[in-house]
Amino acid sequence: MNKKMKNNTITSPKGFLAAGVRSGIKKSGRNDLGLLVCPAGARAAAVFTTNKIVSAAVTVCKQHIKSTSISAVVVNSGNANACTGEKGIKNAIAMCSKTAEELKIDNRQSTIDNREVLVASTGIIGEHLPMQNVLGGIEKAAAVLSDSPEGGLDFATAIMTTDTRPKQAVREFDIFGCKVTIAGTVKGAGMIAPNMATTLCFITTDADISKPMLGSALKAAIGESLNRLTVDVHQSTNDTAIILASGLAGNRPIVSKCPRYKKFEKALCELCDDLARQMALDAEGATRMFKVVVNGAATKADAAKACRAIADYPLVKCAIHGGDPNWGRIICAVGSVGVKLNPEKLSCKLGQITVFKNGRPAKFDRARASKVISQTEHTITVDLGAGKASDFCYGCDLSAGYVSINADYHT
Repeated sequence: MNKKMKNNTITSPKGFLAAGVRSGIKKSGRNDLGLLVCPAGARAAAVFTTNKIVSAAVTVCKQHIKSTSISAVVVNSGNANACTGEKGIKNAIAMCSKTAEELKIDNRQSTIDNREVLVASTGIIGEHLPMQNVLGGIEKAAAVLSDSPEGGLDFATAIMTTDTRPKQAVREFDIFGCKVTIAGTVKGAGMIAPNMATTLCFITTDADISKPMLGSALKAAIGESLNRLTVDVHQSTNDTAIILASGLAGNRPIVSKCPRYKKFEKALCELCDDLARQMALDAEGATRMFKVVVNGAATKADAAKACRAIADYPLVKCAIHGGDPNWGRIICAVGSVGVKLNPEKLSCKLGQITVFKNGRPAKFDRARASKVISQTEHTITVDLGAGKASDFCYGCDLSAGYVSINADYHT
């Protein structure tokens, strides 16, 4: 490992190797094939898209995640392997089999079963994978696996599509004298909507934690972070979030929702929230992100519905891109989705500036409010005046760049 470079990648926790290489899937010639390996075998959990149309990789991964131990994850970008029929399934399984074949794990006597390998894909829908390139890329990646920050960064770049930069985060914390590390990388800039909005996310930890508790923590973390992000109200066919736990930190095993579990879950939620914010700031064409907080809702469901109505409303997103403190669009969005509200108590703030209060426009400095929403990050707060429930979500502005990216990104 390069001692001069702090490791903020997925190889930071004990027990993980990674690599990212160019296999020729992408016409750009950029990294497009990644391997993440836990030689000792890891406990694993995952969540997937709720889209009714799923990629071959999701179908295969849903089966393999049931395995007691997972040795590796193989990922390609540039091709989604979605809507590719039985051949797509066979190709996804072939990726797992080739990975199992290539891995040389010294402390294991038997060969690795392909069900110990998870698979993910991202890119253009409806095209078959160029398997000669993919299989060659797996062989190439297996030869350069490393626990270095460079290996972790290469993996992070290999999973990117329209992302402009890799998105990574690390958290270290103590569990009764044992240092535990959690690290993650995520890709995603478009086709992002709540209900597993992560596109592809890979998390590693050296915590000793049972498979059920790992799954519980991942579900909670995704629900409170990445699943709060909306870019374009569109769900991908390939969304996958995977967490691997090597168990090498030496902590007392976490097998129930005890204080050790709570500490682990809190750190995982913080890490995923960090990744969600990075995704919002790197969304297709985005120049700024915002957080929507809705208070005073009659129910949690109403609060969530109102949040997303604001974050998804194109006129709100365009106003934010233009630095226009147009609170009327926010109020319009809230009133259009059928949530319970009290028009006489309805209020709105941009940052700390009250722009609408108790159903009436408030006097405010428009130039100051414009500066608030022109920041890289800001918060919109709405009170429905109908109860005590609250919720939040993340969104981003809508620019001409988004249209350009998606007009040019085609088959």
